[in-house]
Amino acid sequence: MGRGDGTGRIVSADDADDSGAGILHVDMDAFYASVEVLDDPSLRGQPIIIGAPDSRSVVSSASYEARRFGVRAAMPVGQALRLCPTAIVVEPHFDRYLALSAQVMEIFRTVTPLVEPLSIDEAFLDVRGARRLWGSPGQIARMLRARVHDETGLTCSVGAAATKHVAKMASTISKPDGLLIVAERDTAAFLAPRPVRALWGVGPKAAEALEGRGVRTIADVLDTPREVLDRALGPAMGDRVWHLARGIDARTVETTRVEKSVGHEETFHSDIDDPVVLRTELRRLADRVGARLREHGWEATTIALKLRFADFTTVNRSQTLTEPTAVGQRIGESAIELFDRIDRHLPVRLVGVRAERLRATGVAAATLWDDDEDWRRVEGALDDAAARFGRGAVTRATLLGGSRGGGTLPSHPRPPAGDA
Repeated sequence: MGRGDGTGRIVSADDADDSGAGILHVDMDAFYASVEVLDDPSLRGQPIIIGAPDSRSVVSSASYEARRFGVRAAMPVGQALRLCPTAIVVEPHFDRYLALSAQVMEIFRTVTPLVEPLSIDEAFLDVRGARRLWGSPGQIARMLRARVHDETGLTCSVGAAATKHVAKMASTISKPDGLLIVAERDTAAFLAPRPVRALWGVGPKAAEALEGRGVRTIADVLDTPREVLDRALGPAMGDRVWHLARGIDARTVETTRVEKSVGHEETFHSDIDDPVVLRTELRRLADRVGARLREHGWEATTIALKLRFADFTTVNRSQTLTEPTAVGQRIGESAIELFDRIDRHLPVRLVGVRAERLRATGVAAATLWDDDEDWRRVEGALDDAAARFGRGAVTRATLLGGSRGGGTLPSHPRPPAGDA
């Protein structure tokens, strides 16, 4: 199948059978890098790394030219430059990415109201009800690709299939700038030769567990007894893999997007071993997370902490709160409590704070008293000041001073809230 660097690409002929292939997965090609090329044509054809120029920061994205050298997202920029010394490092412009994402999603919605954004640069579309207006799934996919290019200057890849899972696999194989259609009756033949790692949701550990038992392709999954899959993966994942290998995916395109988590993380210019400094940085990140929760009307029931040490060992910890919250003070206290439980054997390279298991504000039943009432008022005032004078106009005294890192970055930028 196709690889992240665009090699092994497969696309459909213009007259490909598209019967039953009413689910589209549209994925923008190397989105961040492509936007930078759009704004600076001199970058076209160059290996591009999207990230802070500091070698200690991480790669947000990379052009296909850089990926062919082994550059991947989340890789330290210094390592990426060793793999591809001629790469050009470009700082990310998230506001620009979000604006173009909103434009692309609006194009999708002019074709069908059944659009499910997965992230800033990909979405599912159910076009089964749009046939009378726009034509067959293949015709709609070609029209969408042309419109995205004509109206934004960007390219996208599209997979068309009978289910979300197969459509997503097809779009990956067709990248970059391709279209792969899997007719419903061809689903089994399409899936059989693919590696088990291509199954949606099968990560490296699950793949290793299967491959260790000689299950390397989806065809092998079909020949494997159900109890063997359950022992290798656990009952829940075993059941999922059993169904997906057979092309069975009952998930529909959900137009209401529910955020699963909100987080910020920061890579430091220099490794830090001072616990006081690290706790201060956790406060800074927690305040950013709380502000984003309040902005979108969410509360978190779980807080997670991420630490990456100087040797790149990464530790993740989380805890469930007694009451859901969007208060940065409460989020920071939880993150610091998790931090204090970790045996820190080396200086810290990166810290991250994440709010998980989100739900709409006010869903929880009112309590007799509110322990966060005072902090809620304080942070509400900070929100008002940020709206009037810009973020950072008013902040904690303990957070004053120069930044120690490349700036807090959202770990999973999402489409604008109004485009759910």
